[in-house]
Amino acid sequence: MLAPLRSGAKAALAGALARLERTPDADDVRRLLDGAYATPRAHVVGITGPPGVGKSTLLSALIQHWRAAGERVGVIAIDPSSRRTGGALLGDRARLVTDPADDGIFVRSMAARDRLGGLAELTLGAMVIMRALYDRVVIETVGVGQSETDVAGVADTVLFCVQPGSGDSLQFMKAGIVEIPHIVAVTKADLGTLAERARADVAGALSLGESGDGVWKPRVLAVSSQQRAGIAALAEAIDAHGAHLRQDGRLAQARHVQAQLWVEEAVRERFGRDGLRRAGDLALAPGASPFARIAQVAARLSAR
Repeated sequence: MLAPLRSGAKAALAGALARLERTPDADDVRRLLDGAYATPRAHVVGITGPPGVGKSTLLSALIQHWRAAGERVGVIAIDPSSRRTGGALLGDRARLVTDPADDGIFVRSMAARDRLGGLAELTLGAMVIMRALYDRVVIETVGVGQSETDVAGVADTVLFCVQPGSGDSLQFMKAGIVEIPHIVAVTKADLGTLAERARADVAGALSLGESGDGVWKPRVLAVSSQQRAGIAALAEAIDAHGAHLRQDGRLAQARHVQAQLWVEEAVRERFGRDGLRRAGDLALAPGASPFARIAQVAARLSAR
């Protein structure tokens, strides 16, 4: 089922994602998700940080860098929701600077609805499909400050953005976000002293917190998207973390842990805590599709 999507046609992928949103439990959708989960290709990068920090501008610069290197990029931009329709407001396609004629990039805006973790409910399935098709998949969260931690459960590499002179670095230290990122980008580095102060504050917070995995030490870089300063160094840091994950089976292990959490969260959302208790052992075999497991458990609980 992935073959038509691998042809590179944007319309085919748009149609598949639309069907995922309309009928996420359909058999053909689950088969597509199972196939995509079994054939991952992309390095998944999550970009998070408070509203107004410049995530979209930074992402535009990174996309240009990756496309210049010949990499195909898929983007999932999570946006605030319309209270009336539930659809996405202020779609990031309006803020991202991309060439609509470029078949090497695909941008999908998704509504956050009532999720406080910065991610839309169906982001997971969209990410898995796009992960099987592109060289890079980027998830840009809605931008709600302290609650933006869900992205760590779907991304391989988490990039947290901090803006100088806005108090973001203080919020970073207060919110427990210090444990989330693998890389921190201090945006608007052209502000000079303010940017360097923010970089030093964040670096100090990371040195005091339980960050990293015991081997990888989170990196803090200053960037200026407008001046294109520090973008290459940031891309190199993202690549370095990707290479780190590919050593000693870390990537497969991290993705398996994520998938196990997806199963538990899906059962909890559909059937509540009591359903989670009744489900019993939800262990997922290494390499097994979490979507097939969710469907299996859901069928069993619904039959009771």
